[in-house]
Amino acid sequence: MYTLYGFKGSGSAAVELALELAGLPYRQVDAASWEPSPALDELRQLNPLGQIPTLQLPEGGILTESAAILLHLGLAHPAAGLLPADAAQRAQAIRGLVYIAANCYAAIGVIDFPERWCINADDAVKEQIREGTRARLHSYWEIFADTYPASPFLSGASLGALDLLAAVVSKWSGARPHLAQARPAFFELIERVETHPKVAPVWRRHWDS
Repeated sequence: MYTLYGFKGSGSAAVELALELAGLPYRQVDAASWEPSPALDELRQLNPLGQIPTLQLPEGGILTESAAILLHLGLAHPAAGLLPADAAQRAQAIRGLVYIAANCYAAIGVIDFPERWCINADDAVKEQIREGTRARLHSYWEIFADTYPASPFLSGASLGALDLLAAVVSKWSGARPHLAQARPAFFELIERVETHPKVAPVWRRHWDS
């Protein structure tokens, strides 16, 4: 059985969704850096950064980083369809997963904790960092939307890991209002992903509205 360390309304939802789509048995442990608990101490023993999602594999190995976890699950369980069977489409899905992690996910960390990136920053400087990074984040999503038109999903004919990560990270990052105006077709896709019959039950657990 897999063990998923995560928290409601966080990026761990993408991995939870992937486990559900693949029909893999798992248990959840609620742990987050903003919620001190014994589970957080346990998480930090497995992942020194204390970040979620963190996934413990059935054989005991530890995986961190959302894109790496989704890639592993897709490659280890090809019948689940998390990654496309076609090699060319799979290559582009891998590119997209890493793009979100390297660009969109990374920008959120700056928005949430600007003081980590500027020593002795006062509130005004922190807000400047947030505003600049938020604009950059929006541009990253615009490029992604232009690169991955829905056909009908981001990796082709069926729902996959790239759809899950794009839907979760765009929700978590607060980029949806911008995308609704700047890239309405992409916005429609990610809304359609969260209402997909295989996604909706988990989505409601994370975001009640």
